[in-house]
Amino acid sequence: MKYIETEIKGVYIIEPQVFADQRGYFMETWKQEEFEQHIGKVAFLQDNESKSTYGVLRGLHYQKGELSQAKLVRVISGRVLDVAVDIRRSSPTFGRHLMVELSGDNKRQLFIPRGFAHGFLVLSDEAVFTYKVDNVYAPQAEAGIRWNDPDIGINWPIDPAVVITSSKDLAHPLLKDAECFE
Repeated sequence: MKYIETEIKGVYIIEPQVFADQRGYFMETWKQEEFEQHIGKVAFLQDNESKSTYGVLRGLHYQKGELSQAKLVRVISGRVLDVAVDIRRSSPTFGRHLMVELSGDNKRQLFIPRGFAHGFLVLSDEAVFTYKVDNVYAPQAEAGIRWNDPDIGINWPIDPAVVITSSKDLAHPLLKDAECFE
C-alpha cells in the first residue's frame, strides 16, 4: 500500500496495490504492521457500513473528548466526495478541510485522526461506504458542524437544493459555535 500524507498533518490517503486479472481483483485493505510503520498505532474496535443514494450528505460528524474517534474510510461501490475538517484549535490548520474522492474504482482510503469532523457526499446513483473506528459509538459524545458553514468554505459540487441530509445534521452549529478539540 502507498501512504500519502496530505497537507493537513495526520490525515493520510492510502492507495492499495490491486492485483487484477480475468477473474476480478484482489487487494489488502488493512495491514496493522504496515499501517503502524507509516501512521502509528491505532486500535480499531469497530467496522461500520452505510448505503446511500445520490445527493446524500452525511456530516460533518465527530465525537467529543475521550470518546473521539479516528477513522479509516473507504467506498466499496459508487463514488463519494469525502471531507475531513481540522477542529483542533491548537493546530495551524484549524478550520481547514481536505476533500478526496473515494470510489469503488479508485479503491483509495482516507485515514482521519481524532480531532477532525468528517462527512461525505454521494456522487453516484448509490454508494456503499465502510469505515473502521478506534472507539465505539457514544450518543452522549456525538457532535457535528453544519455541512455548509461559510467559514469552512467547502465547495460541495452539487446544488444545495438537491442535498439530502438528516434533520440532525441540519441543526449542527457553525464551527465558530461548535465544541472543538484543544
